[in-house]
Amino acid sequence: MSKPPQKGTKKRITVQIEPGDQPPPAGSTPRRDAGDEAVPDVPDVPSVRVAKYEWFWDVVTPGYSDAGTLRFDEALGKLSKPPEGKPAPRYRLQDIQTIATAQGQNILSATVGTNVSPALVLAVIAVESGGRGNAVSEKGAQGIMQLIPDTAARFGVTDALSEAQNIKGGVAYLDWLLKEFGGDPILALAGYNAGENAVKSNRGVPPYAETRDYVPKVLAAYDLARGLCKTRPQFISDGCALNLAMND
Repeated sequence: MSKPPQKGTKKRITVQIEPGDQPPPAGSTPRRDAGDEAVPDVPDVPSVRVAKYEWFWDVVTPGYSDAGTLRFDEALGKLSKPPEGKPAPRYRLQDIQTIATAQGQNILSATVGTNVSPALVLAVIAVESGGRGNAVSEKGAQGIMQLIPDTAARFGVTDALSEAQNIKGGVAYLDWLLKEFGGDPILALAGYNAGENAVKSNRGVPPYAETRDYVPKVLAAYDLARGLCKTRPQFISDGCALNLAMND
């Protein structure tokens, strides 16, 4: 027989908990009763963004190709006439012309003696930063051509926010990529965005949505940018005397 509670004490409710009703310790596997079906553990799978211009890679091979220049010409043609109902990247000529006017001297100086057309540099700048020399991405890429610190150091850039230095480093990297991938502009651009090792390990343009969108964006901007050359370049390595490239 239990003793009556002392005066002033609060009443307590005692609940009998059966062993089977107790919650499992954190991190343990819940007990299944006999006859219960085993439910497999299903990991949380993050949503995967599909490239906006994925159709482009249905008509232009993303893998290694022996005909890099021919594929480049084909790619430009496909972008100019996308399938019905499919989006294609579009840029304003005036925006690219503004970059040419502001950065023409830096671009021309950096591309001398390289296999990189000034028109390609204009296109990369248009896509990477829109011409903003102080641009910094969430991933740490800096400057007008969005160099990550390792790439900047690799190509001798000590101040990534210096437009002249950044352009020089970006052009040097593009030149290296073109040589590394046999002059194939599509693989070189994929390497600029995702890194050359990603291209090599995938034996072509990596299946990253960002990269699969980046390449057609730069190609579309390049098609406009080469219209600013006094003599329209035929190849990605052709020189280009830019109209309105110099500041007054």
